[in-house]
Amino acid sequence: MIEDKNQQRTKLSDIGEFGLIDHLTKNFKIKRKSTLKGVGDDAAVLNFKDKNIVVTTDLLVEGVHFDLSYMPLKHLGYKAIIVNLSDVYAMNAQATQVTVSIAVSNRFPLEALEELYAGMETAASIYGVDVVGGDTTSSTSGMLISVTAIGEVVPQNETYRSGAKPNDLLVVTGDLGAAYMGLQVLEREKEVYKVNPQNQPDLELYTYIIERQLKPEARKDIIKLLEDLKVKPTSMIDISDGLSSEIMHLCKHSKVGCDLYEEKIPLDPQVISTCEEFNIDSTTVALNGGEDYELLFTISQADFPKIKANPNLTVIGYMKEATEGAHLVTRADTKIPLKAQGWKNFND
Repeated sequence: MIEDKNQQRTKLSDIGEFGLIDHLTKNFKIKRKSTLKGVGDDAAVLNFKDKNIVVTTDLLVEGVHFDLSYMPLKHLGYKAIIVNLSDVYAMNAQATQVTVSIAVSNRFPLEALEELYAGMETAASIYGVDVVGGDTTSSTSGMLISVTAIGEVVPQNETYRSGAKPNDLLVVTGDLGAAYMGLQVLEREKEVYKVNPQNQPDLELYTYIIERQLKPEARKDIIKLLEDLKVKPTSMIDISDGLSSEIMHLCKHSKVGCDLYEEKIPLDPQVISTCEEFNIDSTTVALNGGEDYELLFTISQADFPKIKANPNLTVIGYMKEATEGAHLVTRADTKIPLKAQGWKNFND
């Protein structure tokens, strides 16, 4: 992390744990009627009446999930919220509240955490969620962020991974592979910087893919869109570990097979050109890259006319009997078994 030597640095020990929580959360405003009590007591108090509640949690660890040499703290705070909201939307639910817990080493001054929480505040404001609690503690090895997200959904509208049927269409939002290729560019420029710290990278050609890595967005808009189109997905998942892994999850939980068509996978032109530059196959990147936070879902064929003209949605395959397995149908019309080769947490 590059630091300004003249920047003000307030030691966290000077402010104390409770003072730190009060300081970092003072700008969070309560907007949801369901939030009866937010930060400041032993627990938040929420009232959802006739709604079903969904809860999800996620952990981000420095050196594993993010690298502060090129990840600005404000962007990291934003991303920490987004990756959790995406899981709520993958249940066909609306996110309403989050809690945020952090562990930090003494190399982080108060001003660094202010940046982190400013990003969280921006995400909470844009996505209309309340920050209602959390915890802070010390760490001996950098930064750790844990976010829990809470959402609500009308009973019977929740969507699981387990509802896909043979002949259902497989649909994806947006485009794939951009976050992974953005990461490749950032990693390359980091190595260049190590050799020559005076070298300033020109990243103008990679604006879209770098933003997809550093400042992803969750597809809250799709939940509203599907509601307006009167389409209820039969199954749904968000794409955090790569398209291939997520399809395999749907197949496993729904006990179905799948044919995924390579020519249908949506790719941004910047992804294609950067893959060519790095000599990486763009289909491999889409299948295994991860961190796109798009939504992958299945729908009944009867609902196809409702979505077919929508630019946000692409039909990329269809579900089959479980005995037929899951395959990629290549542009050459050959079938290759799909494997869950996405990013793994515990690889050596």
